[in-house]
Amino acid sequence: DGDKGNILDNLLSRMEQYANNLEALVEERTADYLEQKKKAEDLLYMMLPKSVAGQLIRGEVVKAENYDEVTIYFSDICGFTALSSESTPMQVIDLLNDLYTTFDSIIEHFDVYKVETIGDAYMVVSGLPGRNGKLHAREIARMSLSLLNAVLSFKIRHRPQQQLKLRIGIHSGSVCAGVVGHKMPRYCLFGDTVNTASRMESNGLPLRIHVSPQTKEVLDRFQTFDLELRGAVEMKGKGSVTTYWLLGEREVTIT
Repeated sequence: DGDKGNILDNLLSRMEQYANNLEALVEERTADYLEQKKKAEDLLYMMLPKSVAGQLIRGEVVKAENYDEVTIYFSDICGFTALSSESTPMQVIDLLNDLYTTFDSIIEHFDVYKVETIGDAYMVVSGLPGRNGKLHAREIARMSLSLLNAVLSFKIRHRPQQQLKLRIGIHSGSVCAGVVGHKMPRYCLFGDTVNTASRMESNGLPLRIHVSPQTKEVLDRFQTFDLELRGAVEMKGKGSVTTYWLLGEREVTIT
């Protein structure tokens, strides 16, 4: 009987030990899983607007939405192809990394959302996914002035004497926005407003902020922005468009 009791005790204590080990293992695996889940969610939050990422994480379907009023910013670097051909791939990557890290830290101070960077192109929007009335044009205009100011003192590591020639275009209008793709979801904007904003940039000049008449109309409401008539510009698919340069913003004196 004593032997049977010992075997039973032994079995029970081994089962208890096994249960404890299993519990510890489950805890460890759960912690691992939660850590991986957090990493995946953080990545999603970096790639998509918070509200959109939140919907995806909760397993909801993100519906495409129409926005009547947004302002879109596009910029690229003039002479980037030539600069790239005279630089090593590593130098080009360092340059873009330095520049867009600088940009990312500046745009945090404005009510804007960075849509994407493709090569040397940088695209930002205001007025979505959170609508902000007429403020979209003001936010993008102020941001553009800040970015341009930063570029003027920006140092290219491997070409410290060379001035980086950023060209900026901004335009306001309506867009449709939605999430495209499952594996690598992207928050994309669609509509003629996107194309026109891109044309404003490509028809602009280095170190100038090229403004469409639609954006100027919204900016004029604030009565603080200095705009200069550029004149009629022939734009592909648009014909002749009267455009403006954004020069700065005046301090508002309250009397």
